[in-house]
Amino acid sequence: MPTLPAASLAALARSLFEAAGVPAADAEVVSNSLVDANLCGHDSHGVMRIPQYIDFLKKGTFKAGVPLTVINETPAVVAADGNWGLGQVQAYRLLDKLVPKAKALGVAAGTLRQCGHVGRLGEYAEFAAREKMALFAAVNSHGSGRRVAPPGGTEGRISTNPICFGAPTSTDPVVLDFGTSAAAEGKVRAQFQKKQPCPDGWLIDNTGEPTTDPSVLYNEPRGSLVPFGGSQAYKGFGLGLLLDLLCGGLSGGSCSNPAFPLPGAGNAAVFVLYNPALFGGTDHFLKESDGLTSYVRSCPTAAGAGAITLPGDPERSTKAKRLVEGIAVPDGTWELISKTATELKVALPA
Repeated sequence: MPTLPAASLAALARSLFEAAGVPAADAEVVSNSLVDANLCGHDSHGVMRIPQYIDFLKKGTFKAGVPLTVINETPAVVAADGNWGLGQVQAYRLLDKLVPKAKALGVAAGTLRQCGHVGRLGEYAEFAAREKMALFAAVNSHGSGRRVAPPGGTEGRISTNPICFGAPTSTDPVVLDFGTSAAAEGKVRAQFQKKQPCPDGWLIDNTGEPTTDPSVLYNEPRGSLVPFGGSQAYKGFGLGLLLDLLCGGLSGGSCSNPAFPLPGAGNAAVFVLYNPALFGGTDHFLKESDGLTSYVRSCPTAAGAGAITLPGDPERSTKAKRLVEGIAVPDGTWELISKTATELKVALPA
């Protein structure tokens, strides 16, 4: 299992995307996003995606160098078509249009349809927090990725449909980012590439029985992910269902639909920015967010428990560690990246 400095891994990613025909500026955006996901501990949204994205580019599923097309625009809304461009590139282009609207009006909402995989949603909450704004974001898999079965079901009906909320504080933001299934599909894919079993409670087989075998998502007869929530999985499934409806319905894209191929490629997305300056005031918001986060951190802990952590803390802790120690790339993932590099005649780091 090779371990590489983040800078080396990002440079390799940029070279691979540029060799695949991606403009240099876009390759920079996508590479930084993927490596940052690894740094934050979300390997499911990290460099394991490089071979997948490049394969989609080769097949024409994703398009390099395409513009973001505005379908509809008002003072507070931008509805856009990503033209199947790389998701991180199109997502930032949309946010760049929303930020000035939110600064002027207090709230700005945007949607994306026909967009490549946008990556880790928490990244966009961190971007918003640097602008002293709060963010709500959600995506579906644009009709595909139907790997989450309803409670009691044996076949997937919706995609993992992650949701993200972020709020600024005077220091580090609070960022909640999770899929509405028991685990993200990418986390199962990571286990599959590492040839390791999944934890209990993530998967069922094609008969509805629990399994830890990640291959059930990718081989026939197919199993499914279960919604989050354990014995109250109806909550996770209900949230995922509503997010699917909002992302597909508002964007002009698609909700989960059997007319689409099962393997997911891209996203339909909703982003909403909130500017506290035009509500109760930025200073008030930061005072309250600082006060609440400090109060929660001060909670007495049970015997044997560690320090209280808030959403976003694990990512920051992992990032600090991996910036020093490097990013370990599982052998299965490295094999796929090496194969892609050979095909594109890109040299691997020494």
